[in-house]
Amino acid sequence: MRSTTTTTSARRARRAADRRSRRRPALVVAGLSFSVLAAIGITATAPTAAASTTTAFGPVTLASYSTSQASPLVSGEADGAAEGETAGIDATATDAAGQALAAAETIEADIQAAALDIGDADPTVDTAELEAALDRLESADILPAAFLPDIADDVTEAVAAVDQRVSQLRGSLDGALAKKAEEEAAEKARLEAEAAAAAAAAEAAALAESTSAGSSSGGGFIPTGGSTGGDNSPAGAQATARAMLGNYGWGDDQFSCLVSLWNKESGWNYQAYNRSSGAFGIPQALPGSKMASAGADWQTNAATQISWGLGYISGRYGTPCGAWSHSQSVGWY
Repeated sequence: MRSTTTTTSARRARRAADRRSRRRPALVVAGLSFSVLAAIGITATAPTAAASTTTAFGPVTLASYSTSQASPLVSGEADGAAEGETAGIDATATDAAGQALAAAETIEADIQAAALDIGDADPTVDTAELEAALDRLESADILPAAFLPDIADDVTEAVAAVDQRVSQLRGSLDGALAKKAEEEAAEKARLEAEAAAAAAAAEAAALAESTSAGSSSGGGFIPTGGSTGGDNSPAGAQATARAMLGNYGWGDDQFSCLVSLWNKESGWNYQAYNRSSGAFGIPQALPGSKMASAGADWQTNAATQISWGLGYISGRYGTPCGAWSHSQSVGWY
């Protein structure tokens, strides 16, 4: 694949200079030759024009003519306009080709890095035709400007073919990545469901044992609740979260995982805001407005944020420990 490190501006400047050096001498010589021929013709016919047209040529009357000195053959302004038009055609095609080649390199590198089967036997981009067309365009300095549109059209067609192949591969790669993510999520959910079922069974057994012994501990579950009582501090938020765990059948073992998870995410600060991602609040909802489903005061009430966050954890990871395990593995939950 062609290297894209050479700047297009340097190429265009070099081609423009080459065209000027080749075209202008030829145009000047052609103009001088025409002027000499015109002068010879005028000199040769001058005596004849002075003579009687009747005696020298019979009834035929010569048509008179004059040469115009107001419009020179070689015009610097016209030459500059032609060069400007040529440079524009050249620049447009060259820039498009450079972008297409860079996109081809990027998708091939992304496919290699992903190391996934994207369903394509040869997940590469054939840029040979584009590179050949670009070479012809870059070698067209000695041709008249009239030829450049056709060569530039060849480059444009090759760019379209490369872009289409890049789009095809990008779609296949995105599909493979999504499939992998779904498979990993399904496997994670399965493992977490098994762990949650085992924990629930153990807790049920413990509750039955304590009940039969006349214990009033309630099996170790934390009382439910849904308000910080106006205390949005980290300590108040943790107390609120601990009270809400019973709504999901979670015990103290899950609370320790939840503390670790949200310590990492926000430090239990209900006003925490991640400038780079836009995540907000104690659970770092992305975007923060998602928490509006738990209450209109999601921006100012830690309890609302916690309620939404626990629901999110339950639905996606099963338990706070499941979410914490995922966060430790990949860096987010």
